[in-house]
Amino acid sequence: MNLTVAIVEDDPDLRANLAVLIRGTPGFVLEGVYASAEDALRGIVRIKPMITLMDINLPKLSGIECVRQLKRLVPELVIVMLTVCDSADAVFPALSAGASGYLLKSTPPAKLLEAIEDVHRNGSVLSSSIARMVVETFYQRGQPVAEPLTSREETVLRHLAKGFRYKEIAAEMGIGIETVRSHVRHIYEKLHVTSRTEATVKYLGR
Repeated sequence: MNLTVAIVEDDPDLRANLAVLIRGTPGFVLEGVYASAEDALRGIVRIKPMITLMDINLPKLSGIECVRQLKRLVPELVIVMLTVCDSADAVFPALSAGASGYLLKSTPPAKLLEAIEDVHRNGSVLSSSIARMVVETFYQRGQPVAEPLTSREETVLRHLAKGFRYKEIAAEMGIGIETVRSHVRHIYEKLHVTSRTEATVKYLGR
């Protein structure tokens, strides 16, 4: 099944490069390209792509506010932030607004495509540096999750924070890749990332 993708990006060069990447990759279909949140709100609600790549710093309405409005209109939308912003002040509001993942624009094309497939299969995806920051924030604040992570989940989480890919984690831990995906799914559920509720913000004490 082809993955349908929409792009929301105000930089014309990056927007064009992303469009070429998606159009030129077998198994991906580009369904919409938007230069502003306002255009995206009108178009994405209508076409309902499987994955939307969303910038944060858009001309008028921000990408985070666009996510919040899109999720209110079409809750099942899967939106991944693709941005240069890597601070906690951007990451956690984006996740709590309803984003399913957070990637940096410096992500190599091949890894970006892999991340799009991962978020479609598993529900969440984070750049390695973002995952590291999230993990460090969790541990620095010392706040318990709603349900404690198992030792295996702790190990998987630490590998994720180091930037390991699923197949690398599987090899490192001597388990199957589907088992890794299952652990990741449970981790995000316990940390309230996959569910994308206000519990994420509460957990972080923000």
